[in-house]
Amino acid sequence: MTVPPSPRSIIVSVIDSKPTKSKSESKSIVTWCRSQWKAIVAEIIATMLLMLLGCMACIPIDGLEIHPPLYAPIGFGLVILCNVQIFGHISGAYMNPFVSVIGIIYGKISFVTGILYIIAQCVGAIFGYGILISVSPHNMLEKGICVTHPHPNLNDYQAVVIEMFLTAVLSLVICALWDPVNAKMLESVAIKFGFTVAGLSIAGAPLTGSSMNPARSFAPALWNGRWQSHWVYWIGPLVGGILPALFYKYVWMKHPEAVNTAIQDSDQRKDEDR
Repeated sequence: MTVPPSPRSIIVSVIDSKPTKSKSESKSIVTWCRSQWKAIVAEIIATMLLMLLGCMACIPIDGLEIHPPLYAPIGFGLVILCNVQIFGHISGAYMNPFVSVIGIIYGKISFVTGILYIIAQCVGAIFGYGILISVSPHNMLEKGICVTHPHPNLNDYQAVVIEMFLTAVLSLVICALWDPVNAKMLESVAIKFGFTVAGLSIAGAPLTGSSMNPARSFAPALWNGRWQSHWVYWIGPLVGGILPALFYKYVWMKHPEAVNTAIQDSDQRKDEDR
């Protein structure tokens, strides 16, 4: 014969269970914050440096009537190279909202972390450009230095297409670097990524400014109050970056079993060659 629990025991059981659940949830939140805050701070600093040093390469050089056309593209590429080397192992050095979205799609970061990354990147870009305004010898707001805008002979839709193709190439490079097949070939990621950005910037800079990064275009537009055609630099990179990433993931990327087999075959061939 079982003895039914008394009302008092039921009440005590219910009361005791609630704090346990609350403590568990609080502990999980604290654990998540401890594991992610360093990465979020790294994204703020990395994007701040991207804007501060990258846009520094766009400041006119005294004594030169025409700014060297390769100066800014190479400058941005080399800054990204440095940032990937510094922050890559901390946060991934995404520095770009569309890269954060791809990170969510590929499971590199969670949805919440991805949203916080995007916010951190925009905040970092605003701070970086603001610092440059305060130390630049030129009036950056008056001249609109480092503001991205389409070529006068291009309409917004043409500019979107250009930004889409530029970002698509960058997206495919990122997907290739994240492909498990290339897991053993990541020793020069910073160089590969930096020179990719430099090359794409050289190609697209005369046409759209070659932004490929909504945060990079957002900060100068905010500080200068120049929003004409600004939507181009959100739609172009996001669409041009996300669609190729989805295509790569579901068409070209191999399943884990196939990857392991390919790696084992490669290792076996190396052993046979020896």
